[in-house]
Amino acid sequence: MGKVRIGVVKRTARKLLSMYPDLFTEDFEHNKRVVSNLIETPSKKLRNQIAGYVTRLYKIYKRTGQLQYLIEQQHAEETRAALLAQAAQQPAEAGQQQQPQQAGEGQPAAES
Repeated sequence: MGKVRIGVVKRTARKLLSMYPDLFTEDFEHNKRVVSNLIETPSKKLRNQIAGYVTRLYKIYKRTGQLQYLIEQQHAEETRAALLAQAAQQPAEAGQQQQPQQAGEGQPAAES
């Protein structure tokens, strides 16, 4: 019979693997250190269960090709976020450059 994992372990492992596919490997010891750095678990047993399930999912995803999809998806999201940040910064810079000119135009003429 197989082992039954609680829902918290499965949810957390899937979320961590989808958010950080580049950080994990097929090595349990490495994944254990990564999990302890990423989240704070109330016990070592829970941390080890999450790391073990991450290791198992990593191997499955790698075999089915889903891991490559997760990595590409993460890179696409990072690129999209960088482009959005750059686009948001450009109008802010343009507004700062126009602001002093507008302030100078609104001042009354110097009195003689």
